[in-house]
Amino acid sequence: MPGGSPALRVAIAENSRLFRDGLVLQLEAAGVGVVAECDRADDLIDLLPELRPDLVLMDIRMPPTETDEGIRAAAEIRDRFPGVGILILSTYAESTYAAAVLAISETAIGYLLKDRVTDVGALLDALQRIAAGECVVDPDVVATLLGQPPRRDDLAQLTARERTVLHLMAEGRSNASIAEQLSLTVRTVEAYTAAIFAKLGLVAQPQTNRRVAAVIAWLRGSHTVY
Repeated sequence: MPGGSPALRVAIAENSRLFRDGLVLQLEAAGVGVVAECDRADDLIDLLPELRPDLVLMDIRMPPTETDEGIRAAAEIRDRFPGVGILILSTYAESTYAAAVLAISETAIGYLLKDRVTDVGALLDALQRIAAGECVVDPDVVATLLGQPPRRDDLAQLTARERTVLHLMAEGRSNASIAEQLSLTVRTVEAYTAAIFAKLGLVAQPQTNRRVAAVIAWLRGSHTVY
């Protein structure tokens, strides 16, 4: 890993053998340690007490039902092994899936399209950000949703710039990162985020991460994308 950092240790649950083998080769070539690979989420969960990887990578649809096994497994992993980062992989850019992933936790979790992970740089960036405690959402999912008409009145109140800031928030970026992306000051970004929270009716509460709540509100208020 860059800068001599210890290699990340990951475990994979993916029922497509071809995709899983390619993912393992890609990760190992990049210096990431793959400590386990399974084709079912429940098998992966059984291994976690012994392996304790830094992160798990899971397909969203796996046996036995091929529906939402990855999301349900992610919720169980976050409950039982809160120190393990989670990256959910999907073929589908669906807002309901992204919202469900973010609803599990406000830290160390991500949702990426499988097409994204063929770019080793993008994959490593996501893994490192999740390992550092951030939330990550695939930029293509965010960009597609951002271009659709809002279905909630409060979302429709957002200005073009506020929607852009919310877009970057949805990717899991900090205020400092957003400021850099948009060539703004951090204080200006803070003002935009405050306006977003106000328009979405998100009052500061100790148990609530308003950034994640804002993103979930937006994702749930957007059309599902196929």
